[in-house]
Amino acid sequence: MNRRTVSLLAGAGLLLAACIWGFAFVVVKDSLDYIGPIYMMAFRFSIAAIALALLFAPKLKLLNRTYWKNGIILGGYLFLAYAFQTIGCKYTTAGKNAFLTTIYVMLVPLLGWPLYKKRPGWYVFAAAVISITGIGLLALSNTDTSLLTMSRGDMLTLVCGLFYALHILRMERCNTTQSTILLTVLQFFFAAVFSWAAAPFFDGSFPAGAVTNPRVVVSMLYLGLFSTMAAFVLQNVGLKYVQSSIAALFLSFESVFGVLFSTLLLHERLTPRMITGCVLIFFAVILAETKFDFIHIRGTKK
Repeated sequence: MNRRTVSLLAGAGLLLAACIWGFAFVVVKDSLDYIGPIYMMAFRFSIAAIALALLFAPKLKLLNRTYWKNGIILGGYLFLAYAFQTIGCKYTTAGKNAFLTTIYVMLVPLLGWPLYKKRPGWYVFAAAVISITGIGLLALSNTDTSLLTMSRGDMLTLVCGLFYALHILRMERCNTTQSTILLTVLQFFFAAVFSWAAAPFFDGSFPAGAVTNPRVVVSMLYLGLFSTMAAFVLQNVGLKYVQSSIAALFLSFESVFGVLFSTLLLHERLTPRMITGCVLIFFAVILAETKFDFIHIRGTKK
């Protein structure tokens, strides 16, 4: 198989990962009618952790104290990010949840500035301004009496972006010296532990009725095996063979797929104002991730 074919397949895998994540917003929104958000996370991360650990069981013998320490921290960030996102999805639409989550793209370089003393390029600041404008159009109320108010779900979704950004920064730092697979297994494991510990306080008693519901079972399997485990594998394999700016472009379609699926399957309605907000956020994501380098590449490559 030649390099071009491998690159095309890897790109298709990245787009598939974005599609899987986009559809997950619909699955989460639908499942919240049957199961609490924290119990949903507990099942999701437990399934992903067990499946990934079984696939890479021989590697587990390499675990040491440093792995466990980083696993706890990464799992904590992942738990908080998904908690705010999942609970937020309960109080807003799946489409808005998908687009507002992408705020982490701007936060990663901005938070990395004080942490790693690396000043972001001008395009990141420009993307941040464009993104904030898009968020205002998408999430702020459109009535004269509450023009500057935002729903609880939208605010929670924006907070989730902060923890996604912290998770990415920590993962990037750990990846330089440790196995990505082992770190992923551990962060899934600890995210599951934190979810099981928190679920009774936030969601009440164990949802025995939900786990016998075939619809919920299928949803949890999708979230655990596909949206959490398989999409991660597709992302990392793709990043190995596709230029980072192009990979980021493919992955940013997660928000587009989220809106598309929520409109088609959940019949969510987008106003012209909200569509404009989505377009601005998507434009900001591509600018922050790629600086539109892919346009130059395509135009000069023979």
